[in-house]
Amino acid sequence: MTDLVRTDLAEYAPASNLLFNEHIRDLIQSGRKIYHFAFGQSPFPVVESAVQALKDHAGENAYLPVAGLKQLRQAICDFHQKYDGFDDLDPEEIVVGPGSKELIYLVMHVFNGDVLVISPSWTTYKPQARLAHHEPFVIETGLEDAWKISPKIIDDFVNKNQLKKNRLLILNNPDNPTGTCYTATELQELSNTFRKHNIIVLSDEIYSRIRYDQKHVSLAKFYPEGTIISTGLSKWASAGGWRLGYHMYPKQLSDLRRAVRSAASHTYTSAPSPVQYAATEMFQNLDLCDSYIKHCSRILDAVGSYCYWELTSVGVKAVKPTAGYYIFPDFEVIKENLKRRGIKTCEEMCKAMLDECGVAVMAGGPAFLRPVDELTTRLCYVPFDGGNALSYSRSLGMDKDLPENFVKDYCTPVYDGIQALKKWVLDQKSH
Repeated sequence: MTDLVRTDLAEYAPASNLLFNEHIRDLIQSGRKIYHFAFGQSPFPVVESAVQALKDHAGENAYLPVAGLKQLRQAICDFHQKYDGFDDLDPEEIVVGPGSKELIYLVMHVFNGDVLVISPSWTTYKPQARLAHHEPFVIETGLEDAWKISPKIIDDFVNKNQLKKNRLLILNNPDNPTGTCYTATELQELSNTFRKHNIIVLSDEIYSRIRYDQKHVSLAKFYPEGTIISTGLSKWASAGGWRLGYHMYPKQLSDLRRAVRSAASHTYTSAPSPVQYAATEMFQNLDLCDSYIKHCSRILDAVGSYCYWELTSVGVKAVKPTAGYYIFPDFEVIKENLKRRGIKTCEEMCKAMLDECGVAVMAGGPAFLRPVDELTTRLCYVPFDGGNALSYSRSLGMDKDLPENFVKDYCTPVYDGIQALKKWVLDQKSH
């Protein structure tokens, strides 16, 4: 049997981050000493109240409503009223699914129009768009823009491209892979541009609760009628494997919500029942959630700042991360030195890093919609014992700052890995 796969998917490949993570895990299991900065998974234990609730509801085996348990959707509204100031959320405008990833794909699948993605971008947006029969348009940004779009960038892009009447932009804020966040002023200015160009925005805010200063602002505050908010439990609640995400729609986009809910009924049916009940109880314990979020955020702030200052101290360029657990360093400073070794692409550089200093990072390149010869990488600063770091932070209390040696003492693999990477960069500069 031949020609079984759609011709437009002839070169389709598995998610690059998941595939590379499996490769690195195999190397570690074989005995290799590797500093694994290549996979973005929360290092912390799942919120304790949620774990107990999951045990309590393990026997729940009935199918739940396609859009999600009504109590869960109401708890989600209350949660976002507290954190985002959304006072008019309607549980009926929320769709719960087995991870926000699935819901993002379904939005693209039912959407009638053009899909726009930003470079650099999370590795899955473009492949999802292609799987949903779209050939996405890519909007370029640069390090000089802090990897952010602006009204001018959007205006120029729309004027240069023949786009359909309906446009869907995927915006990641806070951003993966760069760790950057948009300010309220930037979002307000962008909202006017989105209205002008009839651009609906799917605002992926999965990292919003772990913005370090706890001052996340959603695009929906300025562009409520055209923003779909996508988020879930994987990042702030450290429950990636639980596969529970949700989308919040404005009433103006109810047709799109109904189409997604219909598609959900024909694909995944509903998110797992025990997880939905457990998440409901977790969301209802806002004080515990708040304490957990603040401790995790300040730990990640300390680790991210350490990575930024250490790497930039040897000439590596980067934007200081302000949320999540990613930094997107550019190793341009050693580009000519690497060329003399025959290393010309980011993939080749990352292989040399892995072989020579045991540091695993993901190459920028096509996976993140960057040029192959640009020496950007995504570095995830999470290979440390989050349980131990969280216990120490709690014992210290939020009224006291983390000590100067915190990363070295409680996030030692990150400390050692960055030092190894620094030494490798200095070695290349000396060639």
